[in-house]
Amino acid sequence: MARVVVDVMLKPEIHDPQGEAIASACRRLGFGQILGVRQGKRFELEIGGSADDAVMARIAELAAELLANPVIEEFEIRAP
Repeated sequence: MARVVVDVMLKPEIHDPQGEAIASACRRLGFGQILGVRQGKRFELEIGGSADDAVMARIAELAAELLANPVIEEFEIRAP
């Protein structure tokens, strides 16, 4: 069994109100050195077998169709 991680983040040019709210809360809590926050999603997938190139390509399809909105989000796939 293998594990694959898909990290989904808003594209840099997309406004991130949740990230801004978190950054503001950090400053209110005394963490003034935090200048910005971008908020995202992490998916951990357990795969039967190994995470070879063909499996990773299928996971990329899954990420593009289900896990991320490719219009406003980008994703990264990795096998830790």
